[in-house]
Amino acid sequence: MSDDESQGSLTLVATPIGHLGDLSARTIQALTDADMWLVEDTRVSGKLASHLGLRKPMRVLNDHSGSSVSERYADEIAKGAKIAVLTDGGSPAISDPGAILTNICRDRNLEIDSIPGPSAVVNALALSGFFAQRFAFLGFLGRKAGAIRGELQPFAHSPLTLVLFESPHRFENLLKVAHEVLGERRYAICREMTKAHQQVFRDKLPEVPGEGTVPHKGEFTIVIEGIRRGAADELEIERCED
Repeated sequence: MSDDESQGSLTLVATPIGHLGDLSARTIQALTDADMWLVEDTRVSGKLASHLGLRKPMRVLNDHSGSSVSERYADEIAKGAKIAVLTDGGSPAISDPGAILTNICRDRNLEIDSIPGPSAVVNALALSGFFAQRFAFLGFLGRKAGAIRGELQPFAHSPLTLVLFESPHRFENLLKVAHEVLGERRYAICREMTKAHQQVFRDKLPEVPGEGTVPHKGEFTIVIEGIRRGAADELEIERCED
């Protein structure tokens, strides 16, 4: 066996956020070449493996996996294992498991690669139609109103467009608190992106859609527009006058 063949590696593999047609040739090759998959949920990744006609050993790497688990996986890579990390959808290590293992492998100078692909964050920004040359991705905020206020407060006067993930059962509360902190802003709810029932709903805070308009089911990505330049200038004048 050559040195290249015996060298282990970690590959972060972005997988479809819904539509399996978004699988790239590089993604399929990386998943095929891997000795083992580290996944969030074996049931979800099992469907992907079945779709590709692959049978791969799978082990779990999720939010409940401690650093000691990642250390053991890094040990296997150091011994020659080719490991692919994939999540239930989107890019590993971006509000998903994988960052700790990647950091450990970096510290050990192990080979790391990343196969880019579908991203709920970028897809939602594109679908929103908002100007988002600069944006902030906040992931999931706290569940209680006080925690949400605290995390949104730094953006009260910011031109940054915000991208958030939220549960279909809590998005209404998030939007209500967002209005309290951010004021009247345009927002977009991107639901079930790339899937059969994809929906993009746009409105302006404080308006919040009911169940009949936006069904409370599926995966939600919410985009809240940053303060536009004119509005930001007006706020600056008000602060100076105060």
